[in-house]
Amino acid sequence: MKILATNITSPLGNTTEENYLAVRSGMTGVAHHAAGTRCVPFDIEASLFSVEPDFEALCIASANDALCHTTIDPSRTIFILSSTKALLDEPMGETARKIALKLGIENEPVVVSNACASGIAAQILALRLIDAGTYEYAVITGADIQSKFIISGFQSLKALSPQPCRPFDIERLGLNLGEAAATMVVGRDNDGNNLNHSWHVTAGAICNDAWHISGPHPKGDGAYRVLTQMLSEAEQEDIACIGVHGTATMYNDQMESVAIERAGLSAVPLSALKGYYGHTMGAAGLLETILTARALDDGIILASKGFSEPGVSGKVNISANERKTDKHAFIKMISGFGGVNAAVMVEKTHTPTRKEKTPMFTPCDTGRNQAVNTGRRMDALSRAAVKASEDINFPAADVILFNQNASTVTDKAFMQTIKDDEYFPSPSLFIYTLPNIAAGEIAIRHGWQTETSFYVLRNRNEKLMRQIIQATLSDTHRGNIPLVSGWVDNEKEKLKIYGQTD
Repeated sequence: MKILATNITSPLGNTTEENYLAVRSGMTGVAHHAAGTRCVPFDIEASLFSVEPDFEALCIASANDALCHTTIDPSRTIFILSSTKALLDEPMGETARKIALKLGIENEPVVVSNACASGIAAQILALRLIDAGTYEYAVITGADIQSKFIISGFQSLKALSPQPCRPFDIERLGLNLGEAAATMVVGRDNDGNNLNHSWHVTAGAICNDAWHISGPHPKGDGAYRVLTQMLSEAEQEDIACIGVHGTATMYNDQMESVAIERAGLSAVPLSALKGYYGHTMGAAGLLETILTARALDDGIILASKGFSEPGVSGKVNISANERKTDKHAFIKMISGFGGVNAAVMVEKTHTPTRKEKTPMFTPCDTGRNQAVNTGRRMDALSRAAVKASEDINFPAADVILFNQNASTVTDKAFMQTIKDDEYFPSPSLFIYTLPNIAAGEIAIRHGWQTETSFYVLRNRNEKLMRQIIQATLSDTHRGNIPLVSGWVDNEKEKLKIYGQTD
């Protein structure tokens, strides 16, 4: 899948180039924001626009800037929105539809809501749909804007740093939140847009830890699996760097370091960009992929701002200084709540010699992880999903869920805990304000360390659902394992199995 054009719109600039030059100069969007400023309920360090942006306008501006640099056929294009919350007062699918129509794209859009992994999962979805011949092009836009809802939720988890974040550092205290929009316009590898030395997303993988809905596996099982799969695409010596998630939280960075060392990638340089942007959530996977590719165009591995001294047990190669390279391939990895881990391989036109591809799946040796799940009170959406999958006895299966209402019911319940006159954010509710947790709960219940993905549609469009399922089934990296998929919503509370591999 060829990357035809890109945009990054953030507090550091309104184009990819402006952002790249700002980062090269050492600028950061992370700054102190006092309580009462915009959406901020208490003093925080974050990367925020000076004026709260309109979500739809932000996405449209980012997508339009990318689209003006290429020519595509809208009738053969799908719009994919990557976001964790989008607009709280409007269904995600409806928001995506409005954006798509403003871009001149009439095909029904898809919202990828796979927690922090959404931006990478969106690239993988586009790759599958294009490889399957369902569409020739995709416009992928990732965006989130910060709100009292999100800030309060992360504070309830004690995940926010009172200082600028320090990925992989011994003094790291947590993450900074950020906001941005990032867009990739992508097409077939033989697309007529004749761009010299084009970047291509050549493969992607998603694996669940099947461990816990809010904490990563201590051995980084899911992250290790996606890294191993990317190594079936290129030799280690051809990889310039690994774009890590690098949230600067205690457990995420530790998990990533262990997964990287387990995969035999300790010598490969890391690129951690949260020190410049904070955690931009639905935009992160796209923004960081775009910026890493742009830096490699100049033979540069960007400095990891905030890093000083290693504070993880896994051996990794990270630096606070910019480094040079002549390699033109990289892995972008990311992880998120619900146990989801994702990675893509991104390479220049003249790609390294491919290794023989191997299926991503190898059986999980932990069996059903019921002990982790015992005693936890799930939201209605997750309970419905787990109940519907209870009698499925596959040793492993990918899980792809769809709905219309995302996690609206739990969103409303969480909002009741952050009322000004009774402010007490509930961490247990906040976790379930991500719809992909329902898929993660299924993975935990069955011990399936396989793909879990969640898509939000404007309505129950079974044609589009089947297109996504069939494109997923045709992905040769999956291996010959079943696929459990269906519609699960707060209103309908049921899941249907649509198909499995031969």
